[in-house]
Amino acid sequence: MNTDYSEWTVYVDKNLEGVDLSFDEVLHLFELPLPVIGRIADEIRRKKCGELVTFVIDRNISYTNRCVSCCKFCAFYARTKRESYVLSKEAILRKVKETVEVGGTQILIQGGHNPAIRLEWFEDLFSTIKRDFPDVQLHSLSPPEIDYIARNEGLSIRETLERLREAGLDSLPGGGAEILSNRVREVISPDKISANQWIEVMETAHSMGMKTTATMMFGHVERNEDIVEHLFRIRALQNKTMGFTAFIPWTFQPKNTELYESIKEPVPATRYLQVLAISRVVLHSIRNVQASWLTQDFEVDKLALFFGANDFGGTILEENVVTAAGKEHKPARVEEIIKAVKSVGRPVAQRNTGYEVL
Repeated sequence: MNTDYSEWTVYVDKNLEGVDLSFDEVLHLFELPLPVIGRIADEIRRKKCGELVTFVIDRNISYTNRCVSCCKFCAFYARTKRESYVLSKEAILRKVKETVEVGGTQILIQGGHNPAIRLEWFEDLFSTIKRDFPDVQLHSLSPPEIDYIARNEGLSIRETLERLREAGLDSLPGGGAEILSNRVREVISPDKISANQWIEVMETAHSMGMKTTATMMFGHVERNEDIVEHLFRIRALQNKTMGFTAFIPWTFQPKNTELYESIKEPVPATRYLQVLAISRVVLHSIRNVQASWLTQDFEVDKLALFFGANDFGGTILEENVVTAAGKEHKPARVEEIIKAVKSVGRPVAQRNTGYEVL
C-alpha cells in the first residue's frame, strides 16, 4: 500500500468541507497504517482547532450505585442491598464545595438506575447546588438516566428535561452510549435503553437548546463496523442539531466485570489512538475531540494530541465507575496537565463546560 500522506489529503479536504464519508470509506481508514491515520487526524485538528489544548477542572459524583440495569461491562453497580448506597444531599454539597474551592467549574453527577430516587430528589439537589454555587455548571445525568427517570415518573423525555433544567441542570454528558449498535447492546447491556432511545434523549435536549457531549466506550465485543455505525449515528444527529460540544472515545476496562472471563485486558494504546483519529476524521461537524487520560495515561494522552484530540479532559477530582473496574485513579493536578501539554510544545488553557476559555 502506498502510504504517502499526499494520497490521503482527500480525507482532510472532505472533513473541512463538511462532506460525510461513506461506510466503506470509513472502514478503509481502519486499514491505514497508524502514522498515516494519525497524520490525517492531526492535520484536521490543526486546521479546525489550532494549537491550543484545553482542560476543565471538574468532579464526577456518583450519587448511587444501586442500578436495575446490571450491565455486563459495569463493575460499579451494587451486587447486594448491603453494598448499595445513596449519597445524602449534604454529602454531595460538601463535594461540590471542595471542587469550587480548588477552582472547579464543572460537576458531573451520575449514578445507577435506582427506582427509589424520584424526580423531586434531583430537582431539590440541583436547585440547592445552584443556590449555593451559582457559577457551577451542572453537566449531569446521562441519557439512560433521563430515560429511566422519565419512565419511573410516567413523563415524557421533554417534560423530564424541562423540570430538570428549571431546577438547574445545564447540559447532559454523553454517558451510556457505549456502542450505539443494538447488536452490541444486546450483549453487554440488554436491560438498558436502545441506541435509538439514546439518540432520542439527546435530540430532545438539543431541540430545547441544551448542549451535550457524546461518548463511545470500545474495546469489548464490538467490530469495526459497529464503531462506524456509532460514529454515523452521532454524526447524523450533529448534522441535524449541532448540539454536541465534544466527542470523547474511551476504552473498556474489563477487570471486575462480567465480561472479564472473555476479555482479560483493555485494548492497547495503538487501538485507542486509531479509533480516536478515525473519530476526528469522521465527525466533521463536532469541533472538540477529548483525550481520555482516565482510561489511558498521561503519556498516551500526550500522543492523543497528535491523533486528533484538542482537549485534555478534566482534572476529575473524583471518579468511581472506571475505578471500580480496576483502573487506578488519582486526580490530575492542574500543574500536571499544564506541564504535560507544554512538554509537547502546545499552549494550554482552562475552559468551562461550553469550551469557552477561562
